Amino acid sequence: MDGMSFNYAEFFERQRDVCGGEMVVKGTRVTVRTLLASLAEGGSVDEILADFPTVSREAMRAVIAFAAASAEEDLPVPSAPAPA
Repeated sequence: MDGMSFNYAEFFERQRDVCGGEMVVKGTRVTVRTLLASLAEGGSVDEILADFPTVSREAMRAVIAFAAASAEEDLPVPSAPAPA
C-alpha cells in the first residue's frame, strides 16, 4: 500500500464526549469500528454510505486504508519457504 497514504487525522478523531472516546469519522458519531464491522458483514461501500450519509466516500477509503495498514502492522507474516 505504499502508493496510498492517508493523513488519518484529516478523517478521524477521538473525543472523550463522543462515542466514549472511540475513533470516529471526523464530524460524525460514526465509529471506524462500526464501518469496518459493516464491511466484514458483507456490506458494499455504497450500501454503507447509504446507511451512514454523514460519512464521505473519501472517509470510507481512509477507513479501509487504515484497516489495511493496521493489519499489515499487527498480523504475523508467514515465513518464506526455504529454497529447494
